Amino acid sequence: MSEAKMKVGILEAGLLNDKLVDEFDPYPEMFASLLNRAGKDLDYHSFSVIRGQLPDSIEDCDGWLITGSRHGVYEDLDWMLKLEAFIREVYQARVPLVGICFGHQIVAKALGGVVVKSDKGWGVGVTGYSVVKTPCWMTSITDDIRIYAFHQDQVVSLPPGADIFLSSEFCPNAGLVYGDSVVSIQAHPEFEEAYELALLNMYSGNVVPQPIAEKALRWIDESGETADTQILAEWIVEFLSSRNRHS
Repeated sequence: MSEAKMKVGILEAGLLNDKLVDEFDPYPEMFASLLNRAGKDLDYHSFSVIRGQLPDSIEDCDGWLITGSRHGVYEDLDWMLKLEAFIREVYQARVPLVGICFGHQIVAKALGGVVVKSDKGWGVGVTGYSVVKTPCWMTSITDDIRIYAFHQDQVVSLPPGADIFLSSEFCPNAGLVYGDSVVSIQAHPEFEEAYELALLNMYSGNVVPQPIAEKALRWIDESGETADTQILAEWIVEFLSSRNRHS
């Protein structure tokens, strides 16, 4: 008998800018494409929490992933407060949970951390992070990792039980682990170069200060550096898989 597919619930917390919807997949599909790189046969279920759609139960899927968003967690919108309650329930039950960018931030806020619009400004482009902790599920070991970033908000105070596993000078709390049941990352492993470039070009000079956006664009063009997408995919899937093997 074949092993049942692992059900991954993707909680859509953000929508693409209208100018990009015809060119790029929505965030749940970006994450499915990312995780498929790890070679596992996963069963994806999407819930648009930003539109008010929450799962009926934390047990509906074997693990959960919260996407990024243009919103800030400190806006305390109704759908965010409901998502925070869902996060606390997932955490208490030790169902595996992954948070990315906004997901990273709202998990921290829901569990007692502090998130602010950082006075450091915007972090964009190909960004390097030091791996300062190696959880047991991290089969591809490396001292540093490159991920596409696009954020101004940061987690500035950790919740109880959170440990840092990715860090940089600009974003010290860039990756967090909460025991063996939650992993969160500030940057965007699901982004491909084309989408990062589209965001930088679209928001340069109106959302992101032009010198910062242009520096990131030049770096991508001149250095040829891309994100370590394959390693990130393997990390996330290994985390979800290991938690389900031991649950």
